[in-house]
Amino acid sequence: MNDATLVRKNLFRKRLRAVLLMISILIAFLIYGMLGAMQNAFSMGTEGAAQDRLVTVNRINFTVALPYAYWGRIQQVEGVRTVAPASWFGGYYQEPQNFVQSFAVDPESYIEAYPELVFQEDQRLAFIEGRTCAAVGQALATQYGWTVGERIPLMSNIWQQQDGSQAWELDICAIFDDADGTYPTNYLMLHYEYFNESLLFGRDSFHWIAITTEDTSQNDRISREIDELFANSPAETSTTTEAAFNAAFMEQFGNIGLILTWVIGAAFATILMIVGTTMVMAVNERTREIAVLKTLGFTAPRIFRMVLWEALLLSFIGGLIGLGLAALAAQGASAALAGFLPSFGLTWTNALTAIAFMVALGLITGILPAWNAMRVRISEALGKV
Repeated sequence: MNDATLVRKNLFRKRLRAVLLMISILIAFLIYGMLGAMQNAFSMGTEGAAQDRLVTVNRINFTVALPYAYWGRIQQVEGVRTVAPASWFGGYYQEPQNFVQSFAVDPESYIEAYPELVFQEDQRLAFIEGRTCAAVGQALATQYGWTVGERIPLMSNIWQQQDGSQAWELDICAIFDDADGTYPTNYLMLHYEYFNESLLFGRDSFHWIAITTEDTSQNDRISREIDELFANSPAETSTTTEAAFNAAFMEQFGNIGLILTWVIGAAFATILMIVGTTMVMAVNERTREIAVLKTLGFTAPRIFRMVLWEALLLSFIGGLIGLGLAALAAQGASAALAGFLPSFGLTWTNALTAIAFMVALGLITGILPAWNAMRVRISEALGKV
């Protein structure tokens, strides 16, 4: 009988206890995996942000509109290459629960400001030229099964047309993708002119303006000059990098990184106490057996390694099953969440980090019982009744 067999048999000598410990560890890594998948989805917009792109919003909040005239005035700032205004539309398809992330944009300037968006040339031209045209991201088109040439009604809980209708009829003229998989395609763009001329209220305004610069080293100066341009006006501005804007936008849903840290920390602290205490008790129950192994020639370091491997095996079985379940759950949820969180899923970084946690969990919970087992005295252990 080799050491591996002894480790396995010792771990499962009380199967119910072993299974319950594995379930505890499984739950911890399942939580880690699902929150990690959520964090990946929320951070995609930040990771895909361009260095030469700035975003100007109202200093109060991006939901407070900026006047139409700001578009032309920002174009006069030295170092600015492209100015692409956009307005939040929101909306839903058929039912309120079918949320569609959508913006009203100036097609030509927006496509120029976001070169990572890939269009077929005929579809790009159709979107630019057609006032009722919409460009749909590949992830959103896949979610709802939309195709080019289809006409859809996009409903809005915010905006109302002059005739009282809240249904905006749009022709899908283009479906776009991203060049390298780092930019989300879970949204829809409609013509700002069509949107603006049909509005019952809130006309001639934007919610944010995307700006590309000729030299990224001038970003700070350009941001400062834009904000100074509208200082002391009724609609003062705040200009930041695209990454900072995306991060601020996502923080409206909560600080996912902080939530992840606290939840995972609490889960692992609890698991450490449960597994660590149980491992100490399990080794204490085997004091006489450990003494017998020593009389048979098992050295103290060998016994130390066996107990430590037992803790590591427990950690890896529970952890890998939990991580696997999280990956399957994330994969199943990704299709349903494609329109809102297009990159909901685990990455290799998440997996490697989880494996590191498994190693740490096994070492921390196994080091004390392994040390106690190594220090068992044969005379004392065998002398116990």
